[in-house]
Amino acid sequence: MTAGPRTLRSVCRSLAVVTTAALALAACGAATPEATAPTSGLRSTTTSIPSGGTPTTATPTTTPTAPSTAAPAGGLRAGPGHQTAYTVQPQPAPGTCHYSFVGPDPLPDPSCTPGAVDPAVTQADIATTICSSGWTSTVRPSTAITSPEKRASAAAYGYDGPSRTAEYDHLVPLELGGDPDDPANLWLEPNDRPGATSFNNSKDGLEDRLNHLVCSGQLPLAAAQEAIATDWVTALHTYDS
Repeated sequence: MTAGPRTLRSVCRSLAVVTTAALALAACGAATPEATAPTSGLRSTTTSIPSGGTPTTATPTTTPTAPSTAAPAGGLRAGPGHQTAYTVQPQPAPGTCHYSFVGPDPLPDPSCTPGAVDPAVTQADIATTICSSGWTSTVRPSTAITSPEKRASAAAYGYDGPSRTAEYDHLVPLELGGDPDDPANLWLEPNDRPGATSFNNSKDGLEDRLNHLVCSGQLPLAAAQEAIATDWVTALHTYDS
């Protein structure tokens, strides 16, 4: 059957409607913006739809930053610090350490005893540590610990004199925040008074003097620690009252 003019006009109108709708849909699709990554630098979350049809959101993961350990202000080695229970520490091998002397005053071997500080003692807390009366007794190791260490230190330094006239000494003293039981901060210090029958050494007076200067605010803690660890005899003359 041949279509008449009226039928052709109806068909054309239908095609026009369909074409117009298709063009409108295409225009809407072109206007939809693409997803962009966030500009803040943070990782964005992503959403996925598994086969079950329920959307799930992936949560961004973060890696925690490990805390940093600050070095002591004066550059000295940080020892283990004071502890509730000490253990006997190994000393350098026998005969490997050597004294040097400035007149009668002994200096430790810096390769064996460079000094070490307690990391818990800082300039900020001196009022409750080294400047607090009696504090050093709370961190000092017992003789059960230090006696065998002293004998091993004597062997390391080749000391064969009387034990009673030598001191197992903290190079950086406890009253200046020296580490209580690090072998790097301990040495057998011989008496600097020839013929003495008991221990008496000029370094003890220097330790008290430096503690006073630090606690009175006249000298930074790190400077006092560095001075006595580097050359206590020079420090004795530098800070002699």
